[in-house]
Amino acid sequence: MNSDPQFNVTKLDTFPKLLLHNIKKRGDSPAMREKGYGIWQSWTWSEAGDQIFSLACGILELGIKKGDKVAIIGDNRPSLYWAMTACQILGGIPVPMYQDAVAEETKFVLEHAEVRVAIVEDQEQVDKLIATKDQLPKLEFIIYSDPRGLDYYEHTFLFKLDDVQKQGQKLLELTPNVLHKEIFAMGGEEAAIMLYTSGTTGVPKGVILSHNNLLITSSNAAVLDDLSHIDEILSYLPMAWVGDNIFSFAQSYVTGYCINCPESSDTAMQDLKEISPTYFFAPPRIFENILTQVHIRIEDASLLNQWIFKTFMKIAGEVGSKILDKEQVTLKDRFLYFAGNILLYGPLKNELGFSNIRIAYTAGEAIGPDIFDFFRGLGINIKQLYGSTEASVFVCMHRNGDVKPDTVGPAAKDVELKISENGEVLFRSPGVFQSYYKDEAATKRTKTADGWVYTGDAGVFDADGHLKIIDRAKDVGKLKNGSMFAPKYIENKLKFFPFIKEAVAFGQNQTFTAAFINIDIEAVGNWAERRGMPYSGYTDLAGQKQVYDLIAECIDKTNRDLANDPALSGSQIQRFLILHKELDADDGELTRTRKVRRNHINEKYQMLIDALYSKSNHCEVEAELTFEDGRTGKIKADLHIRDATFISPSQSRTAN
Repeated sequence: MNSDPQFNVTKLDTFPKLLLHNIKKRGDSPAMREKGYGIWQSWTWSEAGDQIFSLACGILELGIKKGDKVAIIGDNRPSLYWAMTACQILGGIPVPMYQDAVAEETKFVLEHAEVRVAIVEDQEQVDKLIATKDQLPKLEFIIYSDPRGLDYYEHTFLFKLDDVQKQGQKLLELTPNVLHKEIFAMGGEEAAIMLYTSGTTGVPKGVILSHNNLLITSSNAAVLDDLSHIDEILSYLPMAWVGDNIFSFAQSYVTGYCINCPESSDTAMQDLKEISPTYFFAPPRIFENILTQVHIRIEDASLLNQWIFKTFMKIAGEVGSKILDKEQVTLKDRFLYFAGNILLYGPLKNELGFSNIRIAYTAGEAIGPDIFDFFRGLGINIKQLYGSTEASVFVCMHRNGDVKPDTVGPAAKDVELKISENGEVLFRSPGVFQSYYKDEAATKRTKTADGWVYTGDAGVFDADGHLKIIDRAKDVGKLKNGSMFAPKYIENKLKFFPFIKEAVAFGQNQTFTAAFINIDIEAVGNWAERRGMPYSGYTDLAGQKQVYDLIAECIDKTNRDLANDPALSGSQIQRFLILHKELDADDGELTRTRKVRRNHINEKYQMLIDALYSKSNHCEVEAELTFEDGRTGKIKADLHIRDATFISPSQSRTAN
């Protein structure tokens, strides 16, 4: 491993201790960058330490003590990452929250976590907190880092982060060792952070993770992937998500590598090109969107460029993964791949910002084999991992040279796996969470006395010990004819198509499987424009016959795949409709991590579900939606319902 050979997770068992270690070991190396107004600004580990220590002293002056909860809300910003460590120095527990959550969602977490101080990014977050502060008696102070628009706010509980740091700096000058005792009084078994689950099936739960949980799992994964201080990562995913706390926080402290914060979420992909990181994580939807953009651009390209793309991507599909995994290929294939790298793969990777990537991961949902093979064919070492907040991320992960598109890999280092009699995956590891905050009953339901955690996922092992995730265990059911019904598995297959953004499958105790479809407005819009099809917006485009024909082709292909699976052939989709609006977290239909809230959708759209299982070919609907600025409105539509083609296994084999 190229990372620090002196790193010892037994002695350096907390984030503050590791901060001191990194300052001493690599004080002049870059720890963090942020892009603002088009310019990248850097901080070394020593400079980051100065910012953290002054902030820690500043919030100490405000009365923050061990066990206090501190909310962190905003986009990925150095000041917010610093706030997490500053809080940990005092024994406080940072509670990162989703920056795009509406005021009511934010209020729930602040109230449940008993937050005393909120450290936020800007006016938007301040306004959300002020709107509910009267209902949050335990919230004493709000500290903001970006003062734009806040000059004339006169609330006594509001503080500018710079002012808090200046006050802290004065304390440091008077008593330089004021934090030393605090740092070394803590051990790795103490709480380091509280992260809230997405609340797919109910209200979110606060997951308490210790320093040991985060640092040991981060170190184990870093060893397997040979990560070191010379690596770079783009930190653009929500800070409230456990993955960001591993990749952009814990592993940075363990290895010393630099994290890079984009100017905004809108510029993240452009900033990715400028940074060209060596280590990259993205959920499948990001990779799907990138591939969709590539195909859109190729369709608009010259005939020559289309020929180059088609020709060399065929070669990449045949030998790219083999070359990446250092397998033997013929001299002819190696030469053709070399030519493809000059003409296509190299320029394309450079355009995407992927030229320097050594390790890329995806997780959260299944990724389509075609998408997986596309990126590996380009020479990008994309792998899958499987994890959860309760595991401090890592449960399973692919190893270099042992990558299978249809699995999530074998168990991660120091992780034990087993499958229960009903098919549910259980794990035990150093990353197992401490507890759910204020919910002992849920903790006992999830974690056994001897440390095994129920994942809620149904899975099987393949012959090589790789884990395959089928679906959520509680969602796997049966149709009335006895066929297995695995909704998430079917939905993921549908979302492999660039024209389908979201899907919701129904079938439990029904006579057949039916589905709601959300089209991808960008991909379908481009497809429509090239065919001269006018449309006024999402609802208009989604209702057009040609679009239904397009989606029907995707569903027929999905049914063809399902027909080849003996266990799932009976659960092919037989009826579908295209929703009149996009499923949205602000409307309660998705979690902030874009997981379907099935119970909410079942209640909200029961009339549409009933229509799918009737003989009707349409259904009128009226729904309320929430705009980006928080306003609400109503939308009316008359939705078409289309029958799909059921494929017999013999037909599928003939077609293949």
